[in-house]
Amino acid sequence: MAAPDLPVISASGLDLTFQTGDGPVHALKDVALDIHKGDFVSFIGPSGCGKTTFLRCIAGLEQPTGGTLSVNDMTPDAARCARAYGYVFQAAGLYPWRTIARNITLPLEIMGYAKAEQSARVERVLELVELAGFGAKYPWQLSGGMQQRASIARALAFDADILLMDEPFGALDEIVRDHLNEQLLALWARTQKTICFVTHSIPEAVYLSTKIVVMSPRPGRISDVIESTLPKTRPLDIRDSPEFIEIAHRVRDGLRAGHADDA
Repeated sequence: MAAPDLPVISASGLDLTFQTGDGPVHALKDVALDIHKGDFVSFIGPSGCGKTTFLRCIAGLEQPTGGTLSVNDMTPDAARCARAYGYVFQAAGLYPWRTIARNITLPLEIMGYAKAEQSARVERVLELVELAGFGAKYPWQLSGGMQQRASIARALAFDADILLMDEPFGALDEIVRDHLNEQLLALWARTQKTICFVTHSIPEAVYLSTKIVVMSPRPGRISDVIESTLPKTRPLDIRDSPEFIEIAHRVRDGLRAGHADDA
């Protein structure tokens, strides 16, 4: 565990180049970023800018080709082995033949938790994501939004301090997405997790985050890091406030600047 004054996640001069049959693909270039405990950091940028790639580097699922990256003062591989994070993918990825409760217990089974501990943890995280009473249901019996909440519960089941979320609400309609944004903020306030969140939505990034990382087109670089001045308690109508609109304009300007640099 990183000391309180040290970043939970720290990248410096991070590069990643994929070798393909058509030549090298530069996915990330000179990425430098510190994320501290309890931060809610959103990554926003055009498709192909390296948002998900950076998240996968944090998770140890991709290997950078240059620079340094640490998670809890360890290598990403060591952090993965230490179960430092939970990962929520774009699709819920629930097994249709398992109940919601048994989907959530899957990582706990793999990690060797006792049955009684598995049941207690499942009950707790179902309460956290407001799915109490749905443990015996199957994924096909739940709406898309409820399935994503079950996916978040699965990532929370082993109580990792870091939650990595790769555009988890992108396929949902706006009304459901707004509701889940509110629920995610409430969950973050209750658990004090460090959250890294990939999105294509400017309003979503501004509404959720304490820090917004704006990325430019490939090779993925950070064009701006915006520290939010919004209060931690955020009703949905805060999106109509001048402060919210000002931050959204800065995000949009950062995205435009990134495209201009690429021209």
